[in-house]
Amino acid sequence: MQQITLRRPDDWHLHLRDGAMLKGVLPETTRHFARAIIMPNLVPPVVTSADASAYRDRILAALPDGAQFEPLMTLYLTEGTDAADVAAAAASGLVKAVKLYPAGATTNSHSGVRDFDKVMPVLEKMAEIGLPLCMHGEVVTAEVDIFDREAVFIDTVLDPLRRRLPDLRVVMEHITTKQGADYAAEGGANLAATITTHHLIINRNHILVGGIKPHYYCLPVAKREEHRLALRKAATSGKACYFLGTDSAPHVDALKEHACGCAGCFTATNTMPLLAHVFEEDGALERLEAFTSLNGPAFYRLPANDAQIRMVKHEVPQSFPAKILTEAGPVTVFDPGFPVHWQVES
Repeated sequence: MQQITLRRPDDWHLHLRDGAMLKGVLPETTRHFARAIIMPNLVPPVVTSADASAYRDRILAALPDGAQFEPLMTLYLTEGTDAADVAAAAASGLVKAVKLYPAGATTNSHSGVRDFDKVMPVLEKMAEIGLPLCMHGEVVTAEVDIFDREAVFIDTVLDPLRRRLPDLRVVMEHITTKQGADYAAEGGANLAATITTHHLIINRNHILVGGIKPHYYCLPVAKREEHRLALRKAATSGKACYFLGTDSAPHVDALKEHACGCAGCFTATNTMPLLAHVFEEDGALERLEAFTSLNGPAFYRLPANDAQIRMVKHEVPQSFPAKILTEAGPVTVFDPGFPVHWQVES
């Protein structure tokens, strides 16, 4: 197959940051994607409906001329979040989900949840109105190995929560393990999982072998090869519970290439060509549209996009910029480590 046509894709997990970084990286998403779930872990975080409205205005003001893009806003769940404010934001159409970060799990997560009992009134209201909860699924207790955080979270936090609130609609964000993929597949209509581009391509060897590679360091951290293969099997299966959330996370090079470097891979620029490569390699190009363009809208109860994109496979490998130059500083684009022959052409 030398070309494919897909409904225009959406990104169900995206970091845009703010200010100069927002202006610099936003065009990389709007070039190919129609909508994106926008992560709320700014400093300070997007906690209230007023915060979300103001952030949405800043995103829209930064759109490139002629861009057709809708930011889908989320609220950052804290132990002080007001259930009535969440319900009002959802009813207005402004907010499409609430994001739960265990405190200390990832970038700008220190305002997150430590005691789940304190957020139960919000979660109960969300279950009542059908508003999805997007979960960063890792425990952060010191005695749990970083490579086991996701599996332990499923057993000790996620499964008990879903048994307590069976009507709560949950998205397992950026799953990285076979346990995560298996749990999502068995979870029924109220459970889904996003999978990133980079976790389909790298395992933990890419970060550590031959020297530390800071631009492959992300949270949740990439796991063993068996888990990467399980994620590929899930993503290419066509099952409705799996869809794309890039977790594209820009950091300037000075903070990535650092003694205590930031976590995140920046994939907004080349995600669609990389996914075409992965799906073709696994003999599943006919299921790429489901993963990028259909399953996510269905779970979020939104229509699929009417517009289309066309992707073409070239004999000569295609090139992508090594860095995006922003006024905040340079951001390194994710390098898959193999030649990519696919390109979005319209």
